[in-house]
Formats: sequence, C-alpha cells, structure tokens
Amino acid sequence: MASSGDEIFFSSHSPRAASKHLKQADSLFELGQYAAAAPLYRQQVWRNRQASPQLLLRMAFAQQQLGHYQAALLYLSLAQVREPRLRTWRQLAALANQYRLVGYPSTWQQELRVQAHRYYYTGLQGLLAGAMIGAVWLLLRRQRLARGWWLGYAGYLLLCGAYLHLLRPTAAGLVARPGAAVMDGPGAGANWLGTAAVGDRLSVLGTQDIWYRVKWQQHVAFIRQADLLVVE
Repeated sequence: MASSGDEIFFSSHSPRAASKHLKQADSLFELGQYAAAAPLYRQQVWRNRQASPQLLLRMAFAQQQLGHYQAALLYLSLAQVREPRLRTWRQLAALANQYRLVGYPSTWQQELRVQAHRYYYTGLQGLLAGAMIGAVWLLLRRQRLARGWWLGYAGYLLLCGAYLHLLRPTAAGLVARPGAAVMDGPGAGANWLGTAAVGDRLSVLGTQDIWYRVKWQQHVAFIRQADLLVVE
C-alpha cells in the first residue's frame, strides 16, 4: 500500500507527456502482462497524481492477478471514491470476504448507500436550487400566502437537512500496517480493544493528536494515523 496517515487526492486530467506511458501500459494490460503494466500505471497514479476511475480499476485488477490483495483493495477503494458503483463495491466486498476483512458489508442497505453516494452531489444541487427558488418565491408573495406555505417550506428545509446528515459520504480508511492496535482512547495507556488486519476498512469520525477516531465493531475507537490510509 501507499504511505499511511494521509488523505489521497488526484487530478482527473492526464498530461500529454503521460499519454505515451498510458498507451504502453494499456497495451501490456490487454496482453495480460500485468507485472509489466503495473509499474507504468503506478507511476501515473502516485508520481503524476492523476488517475481516472478506469485506470484505478485496471491497476486493481493487475494487482489482484499478481496476488497483491492489499494493493487491489486500495485501488478498488480509490476507484469507488472517484466513481461510486455497485459493481466496484461488490468486487471490494468479495475480495474482503475472501481474506476475512471487516468493513465491507454486502447488504442491501450498503448497496442502497452506494447508489445514494453516486448521485449525492447531483441531488444536493437540486435540493439547494429548490430551496433558493422557494425562498425567492415566498418573499415575493409573502403578503398573499397562507401560513401553510411557510410551514411547507420549513418542512422542505428539514428534508434538505436530513439529506445532508444521513446520506453525505463519510471518510473511511484502510489499515495499512500489520498488527495495528485499536484502542479505546487516544493514547498508549488506553485499553487495547483489538488488532486490525491490513485491508480492514474503518469509518473515520475525526482526529485527535496522532490518532484517528474511528468506528470499530459498532464502537468508537482510536487508531494511530500512521496505521491508517484515508481514501475518502
């Protein structure tokens, strides 16, 4: 995996100088020469900091074919962040289940959440636009409108708030180091709760000093920032 303790950001645009390397990598990938294609893709991802969801999915497939399941999980997770899709999530869940990792539910609720994340920002823009139009309309006609219209608009604002609170994408991280300790507090003297495996996926709730506050087995716990790679 990449170095831990940082959030990962990429640009969507590839420079012209990289197109030659990408074409070479794509040709090798199509020929099934994954060991040769992977370094070229890796350069594009980590040195140039530019990667499309399609490139990340190809990198994940190549790493999986080479037997590097941790790296495959990382690239699948990055692709899922860039472009949430049910197919990608199902690949993540299947790979995690194969290695008995936690944090990859394969439930209908999770699949519904994936679909909501895919259209979250489009829906949010629509709701905010509706709120602005509604506010202008109410102000222009405020002297002729019954109280029910204002109550209806208040209900619409509550709906917008619920949408923001319940469906907004949450940060998550992949455990990047073996033997990562999960504690019940942000300190070495806190009680030990368990050991996370490389590739376990934890929801990140916040930070405190050198620790991430995370969700661990339905409880709030803490893990060192150096042990977790935040991918969304």
